[in-house]
Amino acid sequence: MPRCIPADPVFTSAAEQQVWQALKQSLRPHDVLMANLRITDDDGDHEADVVVAMPDAGIVVVEVKGGRISHDGQRWRQGNNSRHLDPVAQARRCKYAIRDYLDRDPRWGRRRTRFAHAVAFPHSAIAPSFDRPECPRAMVLDRDDLPGSPAGMLYDLVTDQRSENPCATQDDVDTMVDVLSGRMLPQGDLIAEIAERAADVDLMTERQATILSALRAVPRVEVIGGAGSGKTWLALEQARRLSKAGQRVALTCYSRGLAEYLRRRVAGLKRHERPAYVGTFHGLGQVWGAPSGSDDDSRFWEERLPAEMARLALDLPDDQLFDAVVVDEAQDFADSWWPALLSALRDQERGGVYVFADEGQRVFARQGRAPLSLVPVLLDENLRNTLPIAQTFGSLTQMQMRYRGGDGDPVRFVACSDDEALGQADDEVEVLLEEGWPAEHVALLTTGKRHPEQVERQARGQGHYWESFYDADQVFYGHVLGFKGLERPAVVLAVNGFGRDERAREKLYVGLSRARDRLVVCGDPGLIRDIGGEGVAHRLGIT
Repeated sequence: MPRCIPADPVFTSAAEQQVWQALKQSLRPHDVLMANLRITDDDGDHEADVVVAMPDAGIVVVEVKGGRISHDGQRWRQGNNSRHLDPVAQARRCKYAIRDYLDRDPRWGRRRTRFAHAVAFPHSAIAPSFDRPECPRAMVLDRDDLPGSPAGMLYDLVTDQRSENPCATQDDVDTMVDVLSGRMLPQGDLIAEIAERAADVDLMTERQATILSALRAVPRVEVIGGAGSGKTWLALEQARRLSKAGQRVALTCYSRGLAEYLRRRVAGLKRHERPAYVGTFHGLGQVWGAPSGSDDDSRFWEERLPAEMARLALDLPDDQLFDAVVVDEAQDFADSWWPALLSALRDQERGGVYVFADEGQRVFARQGRAPLSLVPVLLDENLRNTLPIAQTFGSLTQMQMRYRGGDGDPVRFVACSDDEALGQADDEVEVLLEEGWPAEHVALLTTGKRHPEQVERQARGQGHYWESFYDADQVFYGHVLGFKGLERPAVVLAVNGFGRDERAREKLYVGLSRARDRLVVCGDPGLIRDIGGEGVAHRLGIT
């Protein structure tokens, strides 16, 4: 599908919607389809029903008229009442208004490229022999043209022009979108725009709470969804509801960063709505009296500590047992971890078990699943990421997702070698800050070696490191392994290698899906194509 602006337009007529849908089905992924574009200038207000921008062709403004349309040799007429109209002149005026608006913006720089205008009559048939000096047949899309390839007709209309202006480039199209969509706003406006979109995402996510209401009588559930589907919000909400109902609840995960995020969110709840335990699975063992271990001793965390936790759970007093456990990012849990967690339930047969997982984000070598029967619930809508970002990693998800996150800036790809990726990423962070992005809204993530700034912060302790995630004056530096379940409005992803990691595809998926509003990717085109496949390469413009 092409990039649509807005993603879900509201039309005032069925005719406009028909033309939009027909073009949407026939345009290419790197084309742009805009609806209801309003321009105000010295000549008044103009509204373009549809604007199509095609790299290697140009920009076409389409005026849409529904009902019965005919031409009497002098004028266009609409309907049986012989109402006169001039759709060709309307399209032409909108074309010049848009071109003049672009010329006034320094980002456009009065660049020359091909523009055209056309008319669309989705309910009428226009004879193939129709021809007017101001409107040759090639400028008309009628009801018989729409089921075929209307985008191809517009493409030919532009490329067949006898014009000295060159065909549009991809950069021309991207700049046009930036200018007409109001991108690169001053910082105050940028922050307001980020906050508004965040509020929209929160509202859509909260509506998913109806899923939990429908499952009130189901004590054991596995909620499965791709990145951006709202799993973490639902996990928090389920833990809150169960706690409010008087149950003793454990809300747990594997990642320290996600655990800190969950703790901060829970701290804002009313006391009687807070789960009894919020934190990592391994942290729960330390609450029970298990020893602490070194971060360098993987066998301790993977084997010895879970075994000790399973033993300790058998001797827990009743006031430390749980009525329900809620596990976020459950794909991170190993088989050996589940016995300890489930042994902490007061009722082994009917105790609540609520699992939230995305198999596509199984980035660790361990394999594990809850050893009990769970009712599956699928989340197939991406609510968090803008459309360009969601489409970039869409081919990596385990299920076909519907994109609800709305329009946004194109994903920027910077081609470089693995060794250059960190340096390029640092440069791109500076660009974002110069554009007005607050430091607290920006993260730099790596797929291979950690950024030196991350190494330095972690050397001061994990507590200090994760505090920096919430520091309003700092860009956050992290690795994709530790950033699962978290997000930032803007992310610069440094694809600085994967080694011989069999989970490279999953790591790339996590990295591409952490940005909510702006994503910049720095890395080797060949490596990204090898790991992510043609779908990711195409979305990043890798040829």
